[in-house]
Amino acid sequence: MQKIKTALLSYGMSGKVFHAPFLYFHPGFEVLGAWERTKNLIQNDFPEAKRYSSIEQLLEDDVDLVVVNTPVETHYEYAKKVLLAGKNVIVEKAFTTTVAQAQELAAIANEKGVKLAVFQNRRWDSDFKTVQKILSQKLLGEIVEAEIHFDRYNPILSPKLHKETANAGAGVLKDLGPHIIDQALCLFGMPKSVFADIRITREFSLVDDYFDILLYYSDFRVRLKAGFFVREANPAYTIHGKKGSFLKPRGDVQEDKLKLGKKPNLNNWGTEAGENQGLLHTEINGEIVKKLIPTLQGNYYDFFDGVYNSIINNTVEPVTALDGVRVMQIIEAAIQSSAQKKAIDL
Repeated sequence: MQKIKTALLSYGMSGKVFHAPFLYFHPGFEVLGAWERTKNLIQNDFPEAKRYSSIEQLLEDDVDLVVVNTPVETHYEYAKKVLLAGKNVIVEKAFTTTVAQAQELAAIANEKGVKLAVFQNRRWDSDFKTVQKILSQKLLGEIVEAEIHFDRYNPILSPKLHKETANAGAGVLKDLGPHIIDQALCLFGMPKSVFADIRITREFSLVDDYFDILLYYSDFRVRLKAGFFVREANPAYTIHGKKGSFLKPRGDVQEDKLKLGKKPNLNNWGTEAGENQGLLHTEINGEIVKKLIPTLQGNYYDFFDGVYNSIINNTVEPVTALDGVRVMQIIEAAIQSSAQKKAIDL
């Protein structure tokens, strides 16, 4: 199997938890190392890996693919540098801090003939995959409204300074927002307009930690919400159609297992506990049905497998730069809407 030589631009939580386990597990990737300015954490987990002291040193190595998993405000600068060096790129969310930056990166990748993928791993969450299946089967009839929540109860400020210092990449809108915005666009496509309320609710916070975004489609509406003062969680997904409803709690186990050091596999990885099944209440063939729906298996491996195929077999990236541009268009419109207190047409 042809190997893709891969390097990470950092080896903090995201590198250790979300990327390295799958890159090492997938037979098509060879992890060369990570850029670590002062620490040498990657060699604690993978002694054969290299520690690069600068991005220039990393790019001088025989690298095919670079994972840009640094703070959001640096994504554009680093991804552009990597693309101009002729390397394939995975960029974490938020893709960039502006639409213009996202469009420029997409244009450079196209010009250089390299692959550019956005790391939207939540498309491969077990709960989202289950919602996707319910909608694809048209079990709810014509959709009237939907809500997607990414709620937490966490009033304490993050110890990570880049998350709590006011900058172009900080705040929950560009942290959790890209996950559920991307999911909404996967399910329903681009809306016609956007209305949003973006707030600061935690004491001493300098960055937004709450948003309520309403996406306007021709015949239905989709609400996206995230906040840090939700002690009793709402369903992560609430979909209402003219025939019925589907409610699904957030239940994907992958992040928690990865944080515990569990290694991915292709058998039972990403299998949710039974108590998190979704509730389907609808009409099927003239009969009212109310039942729990078994949750599909999730696996972030599929994202990396998609990246592998895009590079080796020249297929489309699992999450494209255009997908990233569209998410940034929603984010920019939401910021403008909240500031002006009106809906913004796209």
